[in-house]
Amino acid sequence: MTEQTQDTAGSNWNSEKFTKGLAKRKRAEVRFRRIGLLAILTALTLLAILLFSIFSKGYTAFVQTYVTLDITFSEEVIDRNGTRDPEELRLANYAKLVQNALRAKFPEVTSRRDLRALFSLVSNDAADTLRDMVADDPDLIGRTVPVSLLAGDDVDMVTKGYIDRAAVEDDRRVKDRELAWLDILEADGDISLRFNRGFFTNGDSREPEKAGIAGAMVGSLYTLVITMLIAFPIGVMTAIYLEEFAPRNRFNDLIEVNINNLAAVPSIVFGLLGLAIFLNVAHLPRSAPLVGGLTLALMTLPTIIIAARAAIRAVPDSIRHAALGLGASKQQAAFHHILPLSMPGILTGTIIGLSQALGETAPLLMIGMVAFIADIPGSINDPATVMPVQIFLWADSPERAFVEKTSGAIMVLLGFLILMNALAIFLRRKFERRW
Repeated sequence: MTEQTQDTAGSNWNSEKFTKGLAKRKRAEVRFRRIGLLAILTALTLLAILLFSIFSKGYTAFVQTYVTLDITFSEEVIDRNGTRDPEELRLANYAKLVQNALRAKFPEVTSRRDLRALFSLVSNDAADTLRDMVADDPDLIGRTVPVSLLAGDDVDMVTKGYIDRAAVEDDRRVKDRELAWLDILEADGDISLRFNRGFFTNGDSREPEKAGIAGAMVGSLYTLVITMLIAFPIGVMTAIYLEEFAPRNRFNDLIEVNINNLAAVPSIVFGLLGLAIFLNVAHLPRSAPLVGGLTLALMTLPTIIIAARAAIRAVPDSIRHAALGLGASKQQAAFHHILPLSMPGILTGTIIGLSQALGETAPLLMIGMVAFIADIPGSINDPATVMPVQIFLWADSPERAFVEKTSGAIMVLLGFLILMNALAIFLRRKFERRW
């Protein structure tokens, strides 16, 4: 009987039907692996295309074109009375010094139209640069020194190759006469590319060459600090209560369901909630980091609560039982034993939630943080904008120079997000306990 069964089994293993079925399963497995590999390669390719598109357009935002001119700090223009009065020096017409230098460089330019085009080679920020130089060193008055001045946005685009010189003149913002002036300046070594420090120190501006992300970065920092100070303690306390103290009844089940549902609510709904509560009811200042932080805290709370509950739930029950068995109260067991052991997971979830908040735009648009803000905010109540909104505003600008500013700001924002996620991974790996 046993030999017959073994013979029958052996014949089944070696049968043609079994061999075909096995080959079919192997082919299906190979196809599945290839499809999975193809999906991964497709995702990586699309990610590479996206990053290449951003970096190829944005890396030039970190350098800026400068024009070097021999500036004569004429006493007749700056200090006619020779008193060196600081107020008189501050109100002097420094733009005329730049215009005189350009006239001296190109004496053949005489018509009003050509002079206007010639003066546009240098940014109107040049007058402020000269004013600061004289304020720091009044002895410059009466001297002629070479000064590197910020170039206009069109000159910057030509220097960086974003404007095609070979295109038809009518299709170019920079005309042939301006290109000829630039060629002369470049031949004399008066055109240079330098690190664009103003991109990180200036606020927003209508002039692309002067626009920076300092205001948006400070606004994002204030907003994230408010979000963390509100969402983190409330989210952690809520998670501890629901996991360790809340009785199992229908009311608490309803709360858990609502928390899970809130995590999937579109972010713009939280913007409407912030608009209704913080602006229309509480009358807090519009477009302020305080309101933005409160709104993003509402949006981030469900994420932090869910992550914190999962981290608390991952702590073995033996820790609770041991603490209670040694005489600790339920509160002491929760705060002295369970919370410290679950903190790595809680911090990871918090950082991920804050990373999500850092990239949000829709809820902040609803509370007015889409306004043009040129000044860097000094407090949480000052008008401000944030990085995603700044990117949105620049992307909607018609000037070609704002394209690189937009991509450069995206690169900075991606850098912050990568750092925050790297911090979350570091905390999880460093403090994670395996039970």
